[in-house]
Amino acid sequence: MKLLRIATRKSPLALWQAHHIAGLLQAHHPALRVELVEMLTEGDRILDRTLSAEGGKGLFIKELEQGLADGRADLAVHSMKDVPAELPPGFALPVFCAAADPRDALVTSQASSLDTLPTGARVGTASLRRGCQVLARRPDLVLVMTRGNVQTRLAKLDRGDCDALLLAAAGLDRLGLADRIAARLPVDVMLPAVTQGVLGLECRAGDAAVAALIAPLHQPPTALRVQAERAFAGRLDGGCHTPLAAHAVLDGDTLHLTGLVGTPDGRRILREALSGPADQPQALGLDLAQRLLDHGAADILANRD
Repeated sequence: MKLLRIATRKSPLALWQAHHIAGLLQAHHPALRVELVEMLTEGDRILDRTLSAEGGKGLFIKELEQGLADGRADLAVHSMKDVPAELPPGFALPVFCAAADPRDALVTSQASSLDTLPTGARVGTASLRRGCQVLARRPDLVLVMTRGNVQTRLAKLDRGDCDALLLAAAGLDRLGLADRIAARLPVDVMLPAVTQGVLGLECRAGDAAVAALIAPLHQPPTALRVQAERAFAGRLDGGCHTPLAAHAVLDGDTLHLTGLVGTPDGRRILREALSGPADQPQALGLDLAQRLLDHGAADILANRD
C-alpha cells in the first residue's frame, strides 16, 4: 500500500493517537503516505447525558466503522476502553499496541489523594465505574456528571464546576498534561476500565494488505491482557450500564487478573482475583467472570437500569 487512510475522532486526544500510529507506521514503511479522515461520532455529540443512558461505549466508534465499511478509510485507531466486547460482523482488531499507564488520575489542586480530598468535595466524572469506587471509599464526596474531551473537562475544573476530576492517566500523558495529575491512583484504590491505556487498530475483516501493514505494531504481551479483560467484560455483558472494571498483569508465564462489579452508589462491590496460564487469557477472563457471577454479580447485573 502507498496510501493509508486512518479514521479518527476529532478530539485532541484521538487526533494525537492517530498521528502517533501514523508516525509509527511511517517509521516501519518510509514510502507510506498517511491521511487522517476526521469524523464526529455520536459519543462526541452527547455531552449532557451519560453514555449508559444513550446506548453505551460503542457510540464512539460506530461512525469510524461506517467509514471503514464504505471505503472512506482503511484503518481506525481506538482507545480500547471505548470498544464494545463484541465487534460487528465484517471488522477485525488484529493489532494491540504497547500499553500506556492503565491507572486513573486524580486532577485537583486540593489534595494529593482521594482520601485527602475535603469532606463533601465535588468530583467530576461521567463513569459509573469511577463513581462506584469513589463512593465506596468516600461516600461523603459528591459526584458531578462531567462529559467532553480532556481539555473541556479540565476547563470545567478550572472554572470551579467541580473540585476534582478523575481521568485516564494515559490520556493526560499523551497530551502532555501529566503536570495536572495530583495522584495516579493505585489499582487497589481504583481498578481501571477494561483495557484502559491500550490502543487498538481496527480494519475490515479479510483486508490482508492493511493487516500486513500494521502487523509490526502488534504487542503480544498487551494482547494477552486485552484478551483476558475483554473476555471478562464480554461474559458479564459489560458496557456502560454497570460499574465494571478489570486489570490483568503478565508475570512470566502467568497472567494475574482482577475484576470488579458494583452498584452505581458504591454500596455493593464484588472484587475477585484469579491467576492462570498466560497462553489461556480468554479462559482466565471467563473463569473470573463466572466466579463473580457465582458470588452475587448476577443479582447486581439483573437489577441494573
